[in-house]
Amino acid sequence: MSIVHSDGLGQFQLDNATPHASRVANKWLQEHSSDFRHFHWPPKSPDMNIIEDSWDALLLVDEKRSPLPRTSMDLLTALQDSRCEFPPGYLQTLIESMPHRFASLMRAHGGPTRY
Repeated sequence: MSIVHSDGLGQFQLDNATPHASRVANKWLQEHSSDFRHFHWPPKSPDMNIIEDSWDALLLVDEKRSPLPRTSMDLLTALQDSRCEFPPGYLQTLIESMPHRFASLMRAHGGPTRY
């Protein structure tokens, strides 16, 4: 965090997924808590995770690929190529949707939303 955000403005975002809430992870967070700000996400909330939308978009592009990737290296190459096929501004649109997603999640008191 100190390398990427040397200005001290970086935030560590944790979604409380089971691996992130382990004893080891919690101990590490406590030991390093002075190194960054910690933004608490609602527990296990895919509604707030734009990575899920990105994966869905990648899979849609890759399902149309012919022939389908056969090796892990073929898959990696295909995913990298597919990322380049995103419409212009797609990722920026996802990022800009975060305030609306967060407001929806707050209105739902952490429950499911339409996202």
